[in-house]
Amino acid sequence: MNRAPTDPVDPNKASHNSAQKFGLRLTVGQVQEDEVVDSKILEYCSIDGKGKKSLGELEQDFLLALQSFYYDGKAIMSNEEFDNLKEELMWEGSSVVMLTSDEQKFLEASMAYVAGKPIMNDQEYDSLKRQLKIDGSDIVVEGPRCSLRSKRVYSDLAVDYFKMFLLNVPAAVVALGLFFFLDDLTGFEITYLLELPEPFSFIFTWFAALPLILWLALSITNFIVKDFLILKGPCPNCGTENVSFFGTILSISSGGSTNTVKCSNCGTEMVYDSSSRLITLPEGSNA
Repeated sequence: MNRAPTDPVDPNKASHNSAQKFGLRLTVGQVQEDEVVDSKILEYCSIDGKGKKSLGELEQDFLLALQSFYYDGKAIMSNEEFDNLKEELMWEGSSVVMLTSDEQKFLEASMAYVAGKPIMNDQEYDSLKRQLKIDGSDIVVEGPRCSLRSKRVYSDLAVDYFKMFLLNVPAAVVALGLFFFLDDLTGFEITYLLELPEPFSFIFTWFAALPLILWLALSITNFIVKDFLILKGPCPNCGTENVSFFGTILSISSGGSTNTVKCSNCGTEMVYDSSSRLITLPEGSNA
């Protein structure tokens, strides 16, 4: 019996078809694995990177929950969900859930104003905002902006702690030199005390020597520079950060609570106000 000839089986083609089928099954299996949901994992603790919300979205959910609960009288999530969201934000290092009482009050006042239900007048709001600026809170920092009422450009000032620290360095060096000079005058008696057996050496170093050096450094600094404050802020015109000094150097005052500063980049003249912690442009200037 004659049979029709058949094409020989190509091993490469067969292995390719098998690989395609195996790859299809693998892909389907991967999709099924991705779709597995662990009921024990709450929404905000999901380990699935695709469905995880960003930090900004989590903070927005947190603020919306506060606003809805306090001002609308409605809870948009359960207590367990809110606590879970708050814990997630704390793990993410969000500053929204780590607010002081004044910061929470300011945030609540801002949300209440947006909702059309103000809880304080303009004077109280401005006073609270000014105090938060003095305390160095980041929640009130807004950057360069325009005021529709006064038609002026504003920018916020912040304390430059690094430069204020550097201002104390020369006095600390002088105080340290005086300390060693006193040690030399006493025939290295201070060095002998520093080399006493523990815990006497530790007690003398941390409770006598270092406090004395610190007191000398602060006394020298306060004698030369009194009531000093160094503020920094972005130029309302170009955004370049500029620094201004407020205080008295050897009885010579810097000019009170306001200084006129010229931008180091664009040359725009600015008025630095240490009381309101604001940068404003003089009347008639163009930003």
